[in-house]
Amino acid sequence: MLRFVPIITLFFMVGPVSAGLIGTILPSFGILPALGGDGASLEPWRALLTQPGLDHSIRLSLINGLAATLISVVIVMLFCAAWQGTRVFRVLQRLLSPILSVPHATAAFGLAFLIAPSGWIARLVAQVAGWDRPPDLAIIHDPLGFAMIVGLVIKEIPFLFLMTLAALPQADTDRTAQVTASLGYGRITGWFKVTLPRIYPQIRLPVLAVLAYSTSVVDVAIILAPTTPAPLAVRILGWLSDPDLSYRFMASSGAVLQLGIVLVAMGVWIGGEKIVGALGRNWAVDGRRLAHDGWLRHGAAILAIVAAGAVILGLVVLLVWSIAGFWAFPDVLPRNFSLRLWAREFDALGDSLAVTLMIGVPSVLVAIALVLGCLENEVRTGFRPRRRVMWLIYLPLLVPQISFMFGLQVFFTLVGLDRTLFSVVLAHLVFVLPYVFLSLSDPFRALDPRYGQTALCLGASPNRVFWQIRLPLLTRAVLTAMAVGLAVTVGQYLPTLLIGAGRFATVTTEAVALATGGDRRMIGIYGLLQMMLPFAGFALALLIPAILFARRRGMGGNNRI
Repeated sequence: MLRFVPIITLFFMVGPVSAGLIGTILPSFGILPALGGDGASLEPWRALLTQPGLDHSIRLSLINGLAATLISVVIVMLFCAAWQGTRVFRVLQRLLSPILSVPHATAAFGLAFLIAPSGWIARLVAQVAGWDRPPDLAIIHDPLGFAMIVGLVIKEIPFLFLMTLAALPQADTDRTAQVTASLGYGRITGWFKVTLPRIYPQIRLPVLAVLAYSTSVVDVAIILAPTTPAPLAVRILGWLSDPDLSYRFMASSGAVLQLGIVLVAMGVWIGGEKIVGALGRNWAVDGRRLAHDGWLRHGAAILAIVAAGAVILGLVVLLVWSIAGFWAFPDVLPRNFSLRLWAREFDALGDSLAVTLMIGVPSVLVAIALVLGCLENEVRTGFRPRRRVMWLIYLPLLVPQISFMFGLQVFFTLVGLDRTLFSVVLAHLVFVLPYVFLSLSDPFRALDPRYGQTALCLGASPNRVFWQIRLPLLTRAVLTAMAVGLAVTVGQYLPTLLIGAGRFATVTTEAVALATGGDRRMIGIYGLLQMMLPFAGFALALLIPAILFARRRGMGGNNRI
């Protein structure tokens, strides 16, 4: 039975994406019998191309997605090059890891509350500048989408940073840095010339996943991006939600176009890689050492600290708004605090929390079971997946959600599973599985095989070795992977909304729905609740092993992520 687990796992990753793409492509050409589309037609495309501002929506999606990804990659690479192996590096490593668990929507709300014309930064400036009213500036929903770029960058930096951390040990970076320093190279120059070419191939898939997300994001775009017109993915969601069902055909065409935009963005990125690689080969051997790079090192640290600080301060201001009483501009703090709104919304918050856990817990448990089965199968068969399999693991992260979620909704309707809890859990599982696999695979494979070999020599069965040896040793890693999976499922907006047809109100769907209103207190409450669940998951991942193995200090030594 165990040998079928990898096939089942790949099916849950690839199957829904494939079914969703088919269910999106066919309606884009007029084929959807349930809505009267019995024959192929180009009418959906004609209707799409006549939409006002379509070219601007495409530019927003493509250019801003590329810009956010490029800025994130540059900041991460510069910081790693400048500070790897230092105390600053270790401190920021501890700081950025928890930030990864903050959902994108929560980080976007926090940023909006910081940089809005009446936000916290403007209130601090007003104390010096003497402002008595907010400046008349379009900072949030600005026409060029700069706020959305910043919101994406501050959230993608932690992810890319952790992916880079996983790749660094395989490049023997410590000794490499010593060699380049002995040859007179500056820290940044030596790292970029020798280390970066060795680690970039290992983080290329995560970078492309960030690019696909940034080019097709919906929740962050609703909160921060322009609205007239909005990025293409937001407009597609609007067409899918329109009471006029005929808009589904045009929305499908838009979803296929969104997929094309992501593919174009990846093509541009890969083309840029080749250009940089060609130029970099000449630069790597030109002998320039650029030893005096202190200004660049400090600049990289400042950028990374600002990115982390923006998320942390955003969470603080969410907390303040959630308990704020009267708070007039330009006061830095509210004149009074109150839990009245928390008390009034207590029942609604409990319902949203319960629905979120009803969806999240099953998806995480199934993902953990499947991933553990795959990794245990590797141990017993000695077969390690090749790099091509990693592309399949990343497939749900590389294909934009808006491009296959409507098709998946159509598929669930055909099989009678539409608008059910099961279908929403399955949709979440598509995105939880890759993250759980990426979180758990390295600790599982790094476990010393001699533990299991010794147990087998003593007569234990393979099943007993797994349950009584490997799994206890990996307790911390498994719990951390579960916390990562919970953070992923809590942050899922589009799958919950489309597959559940609006019937399942999670903390994320409620928070994003509030973005169109102006009640900052309610946004603060739901934003905090959205953040508390992942934080609670990571806290339990640290607390449970500490309690279980309080008298067995060695149990937690080799199983950390």
